[in-house]
Amino acid sequence: MTLNNHQFRLAVRPVGAVKRTDFNYIEEPARAPGDNEVLVKTLYLSLDPAMRGWMNEGKSYIAPVALGEVMRAGGVGKVIESNHPKFSPGEFVYGTLGVQEYATLDGKALSKVDPAIAPLPVYLGTLGMPGMTAYFGLLEIGKPQPGETVVVSGAAGAVGTVVGQIAKIKGCRVVGIAGGKQKCDYLTQTLGFDAAIDYKSEDVKKALRQHCPKGVDVYFDNVGGDIIDTVLTQLARKARIIICGAISQYNNTTAMKGPSNYMSLLVNRASMTGMVVFDYADRYGEAGREMAGWLKSGQLKTREDIVHGLETFPETLLKLFSGENFGKLVLKVADA
Repeated sequence: MTLNNHQFRLAVRPVGAVKRTDFNYIEEPARAPGDNEVLVKTLYLSLDPAMRGWMNEGKSYIAPVALGEVMRAGGVGKVIESNHPKFSPGEFVYGTLGVQEYATLDGKALSKVDPAIAPLPVYLGTLGMPGMTAYFGLLEIGKPQPGETVVVSGAAGAVGTVVGQIAKIKGCRVVGIAGGKQKCDYLTQTLGFDAAIDYKSEDVKKALRQHCPKGVDVYFDNVGGDIIDTVLTQLARKARIIICGAISQYNNTTAMKGPSNYMSLLVNRASMTGMVVFDYADRYGEAGREMAGWLKSGQLKTREDIVHGLETFPETLLKLFSGENFGKLVLKVADA
């Protein structure tokens, strides 16, 4: 049986915000698997801020998506056909499936996931790349100690929610920066953050002074721009800053805005370190087991923002940059 496969392929390098015309939406037959390959039906796709950077040409931590190539995206799917001894039809897997209905991949590029442990979309959030980013960025670079103050920006997003909750598990005081009362209330009332700052309606510098009277020991930055510049003025001695992302800058058509208050690093003997989750790939299993335990015990909560329909991909991706998403943004492609 021939399966029709709809795909989004990158047509041009976007300038500013991504548009539908930056992609070609095509249909072609799904490719039958060769030796050691697996044909996967895409069920859910992870939409992440990093995808905007992958569309740009130039040196980065990962090669850019080539023009004419299926847009890169992590996803969870169901095995339809397998020529790999490790996988059987009907099993669920995670991999870089791309923005398409079917993916044919080498079995080495896939890992099994168990819907009995957590719902499939959770494997794209807390038990996926965002969760791994939060876990290793905070614990390996931030090295939070009990009683320290941890601040996280983009706090209501897929990475930020996990960062704050892990910091609480480790005995820290946690302050989140997010946009809007609803998100801030969720951080404090549902996730147990000690305080939340609404950057849309509050003076962030004044609020940081109020909620971090002894300064910021660990700052996990997801947004860049003015927010990191403000946090730099409130550092404690020997503070650690994790540079995870700069979503406020990704759609710039001019040069990216860097921090002007960087001398605070010298004054406070602080450090600022970039973090790429792929550096910890050989330890994903370790992190996944610990976080699955926290999920089961109720110490860690998840929230997914699920949008239906592969054809909505360009518009749905933009929700990340307008702050419309609430929790991990996931695109549902099909039912199992």
